[in-house]
Formats: sequence, structure tokens, C-alpha cells
Amino acid sequence: MTGFGKAEVVVNGNKIIAEIRSLNSKQLDVSNLRMPMAYKEKELDIRNKLSQHIQRGKVDLYINVEKEIANPTPTINTSVFKSYHDQIKSISKELKLTIENEPLVQTIIRLPEIFSSEEKTVNQEEWNALNTCIDLAISNLNDFREQEGKITENDLLSKVNNIQELLAQVKPFEDERIETIRTRINENLDRLGNDVVKDMNRFEQELVYYIEKFDINEEKVRLANHCKYFIDTINEQEPVGRKLGFISQEMGREINTLGSKANHAQIQKIVVQMKDELEKIKEQLLNVL
Repeated sequence: MTGFGKAEVVVNGNKIIAEIRSLNSKQLDVSNLRMPMAYKEKELDIRNKLSQHIQRGKVDLYINVEKEIANPTPTINTSVFKSYHDQIKSISKELKLTIENEPLVQTIIRLPEIFSSEEKTVNQEEWNALNTCIDLAISNLNDFREQEGKITENDLLSKVNNIQELLAQVKPFEDERIETIRTRINENLDRLGNDVVKDMNRFEQELVYYIEKFDINEEKVRLANHCKYFIDTINEQEPVGRKLGFISQEMGREINTLGSKANHAQIQKIVVQMKDELEKIKEQLLNVL
């Protein structure tokens, strides 16, 4: 959801510049919208435009206008100047104050409304140019996000593939683990001495119990299915960020259960590597719509 888009449009000697920045957010949040005062009346329309074309993210929009034709020299409002001058002279005379002309002029120049300014009006041509500029900036933002999305997609697929490869490495240690359980039970029985008669039926029952208790086949199958579902989902056309987030949670549950039932040092190491890959996936999903 992170991205940047910029566009420029020239109209009536003015260059309109629009910049859009987007950061990660669960919803669309147009938090910062800066523009010249003359454009403020269109703020609601601009926000609606952003919400129509940007689905999620914390969005900032900056609009600036650069004049290619220099502004005319401002003129002094003579009537206002005289009014200030007469009032100050009158008060000074009443209070018997001595005021020199030059400091008085400098003081009046700083007072409000001394300089007359032509009120800025925005014609339809400029409104159209502003809309075009914002549309171009949004398009550039979405192009940027699409490029970033492709990179993120490849990274996510790589990490899911790593989890699948790690899952395949569990099989040899799984068989070894069952044989270890069998050997451990036999050794414990042998330590009891020859006076103890071994009931083979009971022995097999206990062995089956331990094998079932530590069986991780279901977790392996579910994790493999979740990985496949993740890959299938990422190729869908509509926004799938939240859906991928839910799938990654299910992957995490299976990995955690596999680790708790592993009872084998090498499998535990593999589980830790899976968790590391999954955390990287979850971090990247913050960037996915």
C-alpha cells in the first residue's frame, strides 16, 4: 500500500503540482490534504475522488501552484492609508504625543488591508486542469504500488516455497523419531531385569499410544494445504490482503502444533526456521491490499 505519485499540469500561466503519498493502513485514511485556499471549496470533491480510486492506505495529498508569470506589484490602498493616518494623528494630538512622519509611515504600512489585492478566482478551465492533475497523480501512485506489489508477490511466494521445502525435510526425522521411541521403551523395560515378564501385546499398545500422541501427519497435511491455498489466493485478481492474513494465521497454528508434538531436536530446528519465514510473510502482508 505504500507508494508515491506526482503530476504537473500547466494552465493560464500557472503550473499545478499534485503529489500523493501512501502508507500502510487497514482502511483508507486521507489524513493530510494541503492545497491553496482558492481550491478549498473543492476539498470534499477531491476527497471523494481519492476514495474512488484508492482502496486502502494512509494517504497524503499536496497541491501547489507555481506562477510562470510574475505577480504584478501590489498597490497601496490610499483610502485605508489616509484613514489610519488621520486616526493616529488625531489620537496623538489628543494625547499630546510627538510622532515623526517616517516612523509613522512604516507603522501604517504594516497595518491590515493597506495593500489592495485582487481576489483569486478559479475558473472552470483551472478546475478541469486541477482534476486532470490529480487523476494523473493517482494513476502514477497506482502504477508505483503495482510495481511494488509485484516485488512483494515474488517475495511472498519465495517464502511460502521455503516453508514447503522445510516441511519436506521433516519426513526423515519423523521416521527416526518413532524408532527412537521404540528403542527407549525397550531400554526402559530391559532395566527392570529378567524378573519382569514383557507382555508384547501391552508393549505394542504403549508403542501405538506414543506414536499416535506424537503423530504429526495431520499437521503436515494441513500446513501443505494452507501453503497451496496461499499460492492460489495470491494469484486472484481482487484485493486479497486480508484473506492472505487469515491463511497465514492458520499456517502459524499448524507450525506451532507441529513444534509442540515434534519431540525431536532436528524437527524443532526446522519448525523455528518455518516460524522465521512465516513472520517475514506477515510483515510483508502489511503492504498488500
